[in-house]
Amino acid sequence: MSIFYPLKKGVCTIALAATVILTWANNLEAQTLSDDPVHAPHHVLSAEAREHTTEVAPGALPYSPETRTQLQKTLADKGPDYEPRTEHVEPDGRPRFTNRLILEDSPYLIQHAHNPVNWFAWGPQAFERAKREGKPIFLSIGYSTCHWCHVMERESFDNLEIARILNEKFISIKVDRERRPDLDEVYMTSVRLITGQGGWPMSNFLTPEGKPFFGGTYFPPEHFEALLRRIDEVWRTRKQEVLASANQITAAVLEITTARSEAQSVSKATIAEAVTQILGQHDTELGGFGAPPKFPREPELLLLLETALRSGDAQALAAAEHTLEAMARGGIFDQIAGGFHRYSTDARWLVPHFEKMLYNQAHLARAYLAAFQLTGKSVYGRVARQTLEYVLRDMRSPEGGFYSATDADSEGKEGEFFLWTTDQLRNALGEDAALAIDLYGATDQGNFESKNILHLPTSLESYAQQQQLPLPGLLERVDRIREKLRLKRAMREHPLRDEKILSAWNGMMITTLAQAYDVFGDDGYLQAATRAANFIWSHNRSNTGDLLRIFLAGSASTPASQDDYAYLLESIITLFDVTGDPLWLQRAEELARGMLQRFWDDEHGGFFMSADNVDPHLIARPKSPYDSAVPSGNSVAVRSLAMLGARSGDLAFHDKANATVAAFSATIRRYPAGYSYMLLGTGEVLEGSAGPRQYGAQGHVSVNAHIERGSGKTLRLVVDLVIQEGWHINAHQPLQASLIPTVLTVDGHRGQWRLGSVDYPPSKTVELAFQQEPLALYLGNVQLAAPIGWNESEEEALPPVVPVRLKIQACNDEICLLPEELLLEVPTSTLLERVLDSSHSRVSLHHSGTTGLPAD
Repeated sequence: MSIFYPLKKGVCTIALAATVILTWANNLEAQTLSDDPVHAPHHVLSAEAREHTTEVAPGALPYSPETRTQLQKTLADKGPDYEPRTEHVEPDGRPRFTNRLILEDSPYLIQHAHNPVNWFAWGPQAFERAKREGKPIFLSIGYSTCHWCHVMERESFDNLEIARILNEKFISIKVDRERRPDLDEVYMTSVRLITGQGGWPMSNFLTPEGKPFFGGTYFPPEHFEALLRRIDEVWRTRKQEVLASANQITAAVLEITTARSEAQSVSKATIAEAVTQILGQHDTELGGFGAPPKFPREPELLLLLETALRSGDAQALAAAEHTLEAMARGGIFDQIAGGFHRYSTDARWLVPHFEKMLYNQAHLARAYLAAFQLTGKSVYGRVARQTLEYVLRDMRSPEGGFYSATDADSEGKEGEFFLWTTDQLRNALGEDAALAIDLYGATDQGNFESKNILHLPTSLESYAQQQQLPLPGLLERVDRIREKLRLKRAMREHPLRDEKILSAWNGMMITTLAQAYDVFGDDGYLQAATRAANFIWSHNRSNTGDLLRIFLAGSASTPASQDDYAYLLESIITLFDVTGDPLWLQRAEELARGMLQRFWDDEHGGFFMSADNVDPHLIARPKSPYDSAVPSGNSVAVRSLAMLGARSGDLAFHDKANATVAAFSATIRRYPAGYSYMLLGTGEVLEGSAGPRQYGAQGHVSVNAHIERGSGKTLRLVVDLVIQEGWHINAHQPLQASLIPTVLTVDGHRGQWRLGSVDYPPSKTVELAFQQEPLALYLGNVQLAAPIGWNESEEEALPPVVPVRLKIQACNDEICLLPEELLLEVPTSTLLERVLDSSHSRVSLHHSGTTGLPAD
């Protein structure tokens, strides 16, 4: 599937001009088809068959006896349940061909281990062979649950004639993009320069030195075969022109991926500009941003929601809500088991691309949690819970880590696992069938290949009103329907599950689970987050403490990328926030120092994606600041380092966060919306954490606020402070006029709230060595409280956030820090009664136990 990215126009023009010599390929551009070719059959091998010698692939030289023996042994070791993924099998189930990819530990590479293509994994062997034989390299990049990767595999890489051309004329390299995101970034950049778009499978043609000179994404087999013949011809007859083009494209790739530019100002105005750009793309009718195919675009959703939290921006909140509600009703959301598919092929969110990625679950559940905090609307709480239930049930390993993805295909068709006929619904549900068919918009004709993608034409709340049904009763029936259909569906052939446990993606999920605990108070979420974090910490690290990227089949491998460090760092800081356990802060500091040591660019600032000793064959060491389907590692590092600096008191972390923003400031200023999560992190740098929790006094004072029901119909603002041992803050009424008092106020510039008389606790009178006179201080755990109301004449409804300001000055026995003012955004949705489901009828944020809406 193709994805569009913003590019620097000048660079793009230069690179495209350099490929004029390949204009013969204009009618052979990569394209996506709408039909679904049939899967190649899978075959189970007998023990005897697995011992047979592999056949020599067409156009390829025989393997050496040593390599052939190694391939045979590895195939035999796969065991009796191993299914070679190819149509080329003997009658006894033995694959006719086995190539070097059988030796790899990547599920994606192993999928291609029985193609007749003489594949190499990325590494010195392939490059040495290409240089020795003077052949161009064909580089194919994809991932194990990619539908169109499977299509190209069946149509082209299992095609004997195409394999013959590849084996005779090219050195073919296969790369798993989830294993090597740095490689993917470099060569995806080249494809975008050449074609204006990118996606997977990615197809690149390189010189023996790894420099790209042509590329695309998916090619139909007849076009691909013609393309291979023409590239071979041009390579033989016009090599110098090809090499000149490759040099120009490589130079452009280096300019883009290394992101070296003069620093510019990135401020709150830049964040506001990004929000304006995002809102300008908002589909006001159907939700989402831009034309189909529609991706969730979680970085943009998270920025909109945080903007609403920080500033009360109603337009940003409305656009985020519109999109979240539309996705929750659509086929992109699995209405039966929970969780989200990768994207929608249509504007209405009905027909998804059916693969499910762990990163979508993590970031979308996080977005729904944020919307639930801001609004208290039950739909967001339900969707967040159902998404997390799916992950904990279907995507969690026995050890507690989280798997990467599930495929779109099963039984030879995309989406087959998820589709229903009305007869299947009737057989599965009995007396509940009529309600399900009506509720989920199912028809006898179907809405996708004569079957139904279940969706909600209207929300559950609206349906209950239309049918004059009590909402709690409807929700109870819907839960019963969902469970019956889930169990029935579980009897079908399941899509492939990629059981790699990636450090970065696990970090994403740990962050969301910790936040879910903070929102719902459900210990199960905290236990799952803690267990996963401990698993990664114990298993995905080397003996020297270096982080590793992948855990698969009982062992960890592959040096971690920068995003592994950044995402895991973000998750561990979040665990510290919700538990207060200093162990998490210690681990966070260790991770941050490791990330800075391995990936920081001392000359230009910002983080490289890979360590400097990882790969001598990579033409560029990319940085990748752009936020695409997931926030970039640099963006997450900005937020994580700013958070860590505030909590640890080590200002060097905060400085590196600021320097990272500065390193990419020129590109951010050109198109702020493309750096949504980095700008979210920029807000952390400029203003501290968004929400009801803040850290002051270089991490020595933590503050958490909530609103609860007071006596009668009044509201009460409660602010809890935890002051570390050895530190204190001045009391509200210090004994000396020169000292800065502790003062609690609400932010007056919004004009919606009024604060009553604050109940400050009694102070403690203490004599300190550096002070001759006694001091009135707050130490340890301190609570401030005050009645609060809002100006109904200025706001018809309860405003979603109370902006609270707390002025403090902290000291220890030796020094006094400068006075500071902490701003907290306290959601008011804690006061709304919400019906989530039959098992969680009431949930309140921050565990205040209050419900109802006071009339003050």
